[in-house]
Amino acid sequence: MDTVNTTERLKGLRDLMKKNKLDVYIVPSEDSHQSEYIAACDARREHVCGFSGSAGTAVVTLNKAALATDGRYFNQASRQLDSNWELLKQGLEDVPTWQEWSDPFYGSYTADARKLEEKIKKKGGAALVGVKTNLVDVIWGDTRPSRPKEEVKVLPMEFTGKKLEDKIDDLRKELEKKKSAGLIVSMLDEVAWLYNLRGNDIPYNPVFFSYAIVTPDAATLYVDSEKFGPDVKSHLGDKVQVRPYDAILEDVKMMSLKPDLRKFMISTKVSWALSLELGGEDKVEELRSPVGDAKAIKNETELEGMRACHVRDGAALSVYFAWLEEELVEKGTKLDEVQAADRLEQIRSQNQHFAGLSFDTISSTGPNAAVIHYKPEPKSCSVIDPKAIYLCDSGAQYLDGTTDTTRTIHFTNPTAMERKSYTLVLKGVIALDTIIFPKGTSGFALDTLARQFLWSHGLDYRHGTGHGVGSFLNVHEGPIGVGTRIQYSEVPLSPGNVLSDEPGYYEDGGFGIRIENIIMCKEVETKHRFGDKPYLGFEHVTMVPYCRKLIDVELLTPKEREWVNEYHKEILEKMKGFFNKEERTMKWLERECAEL
Repeated sequence: MDTVNTTERLKGLRDLMKKNKLDVYIVPSEDSHQSEYIAACDARREHVCGFSGSAGTAVVTLNKAALATDGRYFNQASRQLDSNWELLKQGLEDVPTWQEWSDPFYGSYTADARKLEEKIKKKGGAALVGVKTNLVDVIWGDTRPSRPKEEVKVLPMEFTGKKLEDKIDDLRKELEKKKSAGLIVSMLDEVAWLYNLRGNDIPYNPVFFSYAIVTPDAATLYVDSEKFGPDVKSHLGDKVQVRPYDAILEDVKMMSLKPDLRKFMISTKVSWALSLELGGEDKVEELRSPVGDAKAIKNETELEGMRACHVRDGAALSVYFAWLEEELVEKGTKLDEVQAADRLEQIRSQNQHFAGLSFDTISSTGPNAAVIHYKPEPKSCSVIDPKAIYLCDSGAQYLDGTTDTTRTIHFTNPTAMERKSYTLVLKGVIALDTIIFPKGTSGFALDTLARQFLWSHGLDYRHGTGHGVGSFLNVHEGPIGVGTRIQYSEVPLSPGNVLSDEPGYYEDGGFGIRIENIIMCKEVETKHRFGDKPYLGFEHVTMVPYCRKLIDVELLTPKEREWVNEYHKEILEKMKGFFNKEERTMKWLERECAEL
């Protein structure tokens, strides 16, 4: 992770700011801009400040610059930012938010823009200005990557479990309830899910540049239709009208002129530009997207696909870890983090329905494992040390589901602190996996379950405990999750939700530990039903053993030990038939899954 000299880039940006009479310019994070530019904004932010993480907001004034990011990226950002930049460590005491630091600030979607205008008016400040030309693109020039030309494909019923007509009908029922004129869909994963289409931009997210508008009597897809083959045209038929991608603003403006007293529904993530074209607050109703809510509750076909792809994925990871141990310990082979990650991708690619990776593999040895979202780079990454912790966070996109698994292993002799930390993290994994809770409970309320054992020793981690996972879509999917983010308190968990269970512990410059399983929310039977409401629990689908050398059995209760033993038995049962000719992997599995 090299530091980039940003002096000339900032000078060019500030010259353009002066020309456009701007005091502050923001390059937003993936959580705070219109979804059609997630990849583009990440790339723009990296170009202007050098930080390559997937979440962070760059703020540039005429004489200062700052990057705001959360605890997942403190270590990485401190390595990548040069002296032109101040790092705002969000969530720490007495550290300002980027809004406070840059006040006044620019908001990139409707909610931010409205709050900003109110703030400016109270202070008697100048007007909020929307700049149509992206200034970073101007200073980027000819070196800016071109927009992906991904092919669009139909995802068949055997994987979706529901026809696009039925999804549209369900959405129209929501429009009727809200007495709405229609819904504008700008989140790329929501468009793909709604119309049962997927992009071919793998890795990592099988979406495509698009918008959708659904009204009580029409459904429209805005996309570059040259990406379509005959199968897509037949699939959409006369059910969905196809319009050019760039026609969205013009069409939205025309809709705003219709004499209709009903408002359009827009997501709280929709761009400020779209909201303004619709006519602002008088014409729109902001809410959490009903498409996002529906997508997060997987149907039985999608749930079965998640079960199946995680068994295949677990088999691939078992082959990989057995191979890696043999190469490093028995053969003494020198392998760097990228070479190992490439080998894992090659093993995964042989699986049925494999489409690509779901994110960059975090293959990290020793101190690098403490960088929460570490990305090894060729020529600059580390050689894997068999005498140190090795953390591998990886996942794949399959036609029947999306995987995301983290395992932390040690090939030789871990320290007492490494074993203690690992076991405390494992206890947190088990606590969340086994909890039973009443319907209406949010992931915000469950977060402490995974942290309690670390907290009792004065330890913690600076990331969420769980995020939603898509079905051959986003590996990080809203609106549900487990963590301290306030939005996780707004949406209760429901049967059909798929999310991660991933507590961790990190010592900068030392080691990092994270264990991650994918779990699926389900209704469970209880002896009593207080409040006459259903009770929920989780089903785990990740099938990869825990590291025996890192488990301090003395720190486990009898029930926790029984849980680990049953989990390992389940893995061995489901791996039958995968390794008939893989003696090395079978021996590794049997050793790691032996009873505690």
